[in-house]
Amino acid sequence: MRKAQKQQVEELVLQMQEAQDQIKKYIEQQNIPYAMQLLEDCQNGAITIGTLIEKTEGEAHPAVVLLEEYCELIYQIHETLANHKDNNTNEAKIYKLLKQKLTKVTNSIHNDIRIRKEAVFLPYKASMWDSLESVWKAAEADPDCDAYVIPIPYYNKNPDGTFREMHYEGDQYPDYVPITKYDAFDFEQHHPDMIYIHNPYDNSNFVTSVPPFFFSSNLKKYTEKLIYIPYFVLSEIKPDEDERIEGMKHFCTVPAVYNADKVIVQSENMRKVYIKVLLETSNDKSKAARKYWEDKILGLGSPKFDKVANIKREDITVPEEWLRIIEKPDGSWKKIIFYNTSVAGLLQHNEKMIAKMEYVFRVFQENQEDVALLWRPHPLIQATIESMRPQLWTEYDRLVRKYREEGWGIYDDTADLDRAMGISDAYYGDGSSVVQLYQKTGKPIMMQNVEIVE
Repeated sequence: MRKAQKQQVEELVLQMQEAQDQIKKYIEQQNIPYAMQLLEDCQNGAITIGTLIEKTEGEAHPAVVLLEEYCELIYQIHETLANHKDNNTNEAKIYKLLKQKLTKVTNSIHNDIRIRKEAVFLPYKASMWDSLESVWKAAEADPDCDAYVIPIPYYNKNPDGTFREMHYEGDQYPDYVPITKYDAFDFEQHHPDMIYIHNPYDNSNFVTSVPPFFFSSNLKKYTEKLIYIPYFVLSEIKPDEDERIEGMKHFCTVPAVYNADKVIVQSENMRKVYIKVLLETSNDKSKAARKYWEDKILGLGSPKFDKVANIKREDITVPEEWLRIIEKPDGSWKKIIFYNTSVAGLLQHNEKMIAKMEYVFRVFQENQEDVALLWRPHPLIQATIESMRPQLWTEYDRLVRKYREEGWGIYDDTADLDRAMGISDAYYGDGSSVVQLYQKTGKPIMMQNVEIVE
């Protein structure tokens, strides 16, 4: 039973106890019709409680049996009062019987009904599910918790901020993750104990947006605790590295950080950085303000690290079309290079980055006998370039089409980042949060320099 439901039951029981006190007074005053009416109210309350317990705990629950006995006792007392002919009704005995039976009901509700939590996870891009997965697994394994994974849609945005086409990726999650459709879940009725989100932007993202209902500013009305876990990890920063903090402080001041009840970041150092930035931004460094942010920001680590730590190559299913590129004639594997291109790289370098990528592809194509290139562009590149650099999109799209048509390398636009990290032998590409994750694999990392094009 949910906490709110149990509270509702306990409030009804309290009302019934108060009614029993009043029944005793009415009988003492010989106001029998009022006493009988209150008995009927107690019976209706017991039926309401019993129905709720049956629905959540089953018909055989001890409290249901006791409530049935309570209703039977009320019926007998009601019949006795209906047939009374003198002033000798023993109100003390009636009150004692009712109190004893209701006390047994109360004890059973308190001792035999366990409170179940409800946790809702609201990813929007399937490729970012790893930022929530280990937390979901813990909730799913808890026998006293009902966990729901509800992928939510998102829209690409036009340069003027209006919504374009809607995307829904509910069919791209691992088979072991049960999916609930976002329009089949009544948030107001459920009012989950916890809602987990990884999209922090509300309406402040220039490229994509979830529907306004799923903004953190709105979701906090439908839960006891809204929890934000970033979909990214950052290069580790110490609280005294002011110059580096300046370049990432915008991550600390997104709407979800302010609206959430708890914010879980990747490390204790990052927690200190967040607190420092938030105190400076709010221009309030009082003890109360510091305590508020210290209680809210938790440096418990990123679930993305948990996911990477559990990757095993032997557990990965590699698509047949990939194997045709990876395998040598003797069945052994070529070295696999995970080539990662970022949104930031294209926005910063524009056509120069296109030229760099063409050069990279030419080098790997010439060495395809020994090395397989696994190109995995950031999943938001298309939406970002179309929105912020529409003139660059034609060139980038041409490059993608050429690479895919030639077929000598792997193009990975799936939601499964971990597969690419698991089967590859080394990383090459832009600086991004993927680098921080790849470090956990212990494999070599090589950074791309856009200026080097021979």
